[in-house]
Amino acid sequence: MTHYQKRLTIQTTGKSFSPITPKVQAVVAESGIDTGLCTVFLRHTSASLIIQENADPDVLKDLSNFFAKLVPEDGKSYIHDAEGPDDMPAHIRTVLTKTSEQIPIAHGRLLLGTWQGIYIWEHRRHSHHREVVVNVMGS
Repeated sequence: MTHYQKRLTIQTTGKSFSPITPKVQAVVAESGIDTGLCTVFLRHTSASLIIQENADPDVLKDLSNFFAKLVPEDGKSYIHDAEGPDDMPAHIRTVLTKTSEQIPIAHGRLLLGTWQGIYIWEHRRHSHHREVVVNVMGS
């Protein structure tokens, strides 16, 4: 079994979804692995990694709106506010989603569904450099 790993740095914009599917697929292609598993891991606690609808942008808008209601940034609800009023809500949103995904690989390609894309979901108001580790294993 072969292992291949690469770190990607992604510049996000505040409170947004950054599509990373092509960058992850490029790492899979570089690996030379035909059949296996790709693990994608986001090394942060105030942003998420999600697989979600990639055709209709309204889906991502609805997700943002839902989480804004579910985890408000009112500046009064949380004890932790050392990095600003959006920091603790960002941590909660990350706990409710996830920081890693596993995607099967066949014929050197990610086996995502037709309408699936991989995104970094930035929960903070300002842009950040986010580091993603892509680990590919297989044969």
